[in-house]
Amino acid sequence: MTPLDELTARTEDMVRDTLDLCLVESPSHDLGRLAEAVEQAAELGTRLLGRTPQLIEEQGRPALYWEPARGGVLLLGHLDTVWPVGTLARWPKPLRTSTTISCPGVFDMKAGIVHGLYAMAALGAPPGCGMLLTTDEEIGSPTSRPLIEKTAGRAAAVLVLEASADGALKSGRKGVSQYAVRISGRAVHAGLEPEKGVNALMELTAQVGAVAAFGSGGLTVTPTLATAGTTANTVPAEACFHVDARATTRAEQDVLHTRMTALSPVLPGARVTVEGGPNRPPMESDQAAHLLDLARATARHLALGSIRAVHVGGASDGNFTAGIGIPTLDGLGAVGAYAHAEGEYAVIAELPRRAALVAGLIARLLPPAG
Repeated sequence: MTPLDELTARTEDMVRDTLDLCLVESPSHDLGRLAEAVEQAAELGTRLLGRTPQLIEEQGRPALYWEPARGGVLLLGHLDTVWPVGTLARWPKPLRTSTTISCPGVFDMKAGIVHGLYAMAALGAPPGCGMLLTTDEEIGSPTSRPLIEKTAGRAAAVLVLEASADGALKSGRKGVSQYAVRISGRAVHAGLEPEKGVNALMELTAQVGAVAAFGSGGLTVTPTLATAGTTANTVPAEACFHVDARATTRAEQDVLHTRMTALSPVLPGARVTVEGGPNRPPMESDQAAHLLDLARATARHLALGSIRAVHVGGASDGNFTAGIGIPTLDGLGAVGAYAHAEGEYAVIAELPRRAALVAGLIARLLPPAG
C-alpha cells in the first residue's frame, strides 16, 4: 500500500474530524470559543500523533505547539476564522455532500489543519516535524507574531497549511502595509463664513489622490475606508482615510513607507498625521524555490499530477517566517473555494491527496532516521 493509498483509506476519518473541528465556531475576537477550538484540536492531535502539544497563552490568547527537533520542519496554521458565532446555525444544510464539506472555516483553514495532522501521523509522528496553531491570523497576528517568528527560527523549513483555490501552491505573497491618514482642519458654519474654515474633507480628497498614485507595477496602494465631518452644515474639521498597500518586495514596501510618512498638507492651516506601517513583510518567490522543487518531485512520485505555483496578493503567517529568512512554502492546505465568503467549501477527494503531498514533502526534508 502506498502512502496515498493509506491516507485515502482514512478519508472518512478526515471528513469526520474536519466537521468536528468546524462545529466549534472560532471567530478571532472570541477568546472563549477559541479556547474550545484549541482544546478540540489538541485532543485530535494527541490522538493522531501520540504527543501532547504545549498550550501557549499570550495576553489571554491561546496557541498550540507540537515542538519539532531543532532544524526540523514546522507546519503552520491558524484556528481562528472570520465568521461570527451563529453563522453555523444559518449555514445551508447538509454540511457534507458526497464531494464536499461546506461550513464556516472549513476552507480557511480547518480542513488543512486536519490533513496536516494526518500527514504527520502517516509518517509515524517523527520528532523532526511539529506544528504551530495560532488564533489571531485573521486579524493580522498582533499577538502571535513573536511566537511564530521564534518557533520558525528553530526550523529548517516551514510548510503553511493555508488553502488553495485550485491546488496551486503559493510560492510568493505580497507584503501588507496598513495606514490611517488623519486630517485636522478648522470647523465653521458652512453657510455663513465657509472661507474662514479649513475643510478637512477637501484636504482628504487631495491626499487620497496623491496616495493612490503611489501604486505602480506590482505595488498596489488602495484607499479604503473614509470618514469626514460631523454635520451637513459645518465645514469638517476632522477627516480620516485608511490605506491598504501590497508590495512584492521589501524594498518596494520600504519606499512606500517613506513616502507615506512624508505626506504633507495641501491646504493652508490643515494638518496631516500618518499612523501605521508594514504589517507583514513580502514572502518573496526565490526563498521558496527549493521547497517548490521538492513538492513537485513529491507530486510526481505519488502520481498526484503537476503542481502549479502562484504569487498572490493575500498575506498569511508565512510572510513572517519567510521574512526572517526561513524557507517557506504556502498553500498546502485544503483545495476548495470561497474563502471568507458564503458557501466556502473543501473538496473531500483532495484531503488524502494533500495529506500525502505534505507527508511526502516532510519526508524529503527530514534527515534519514538513524
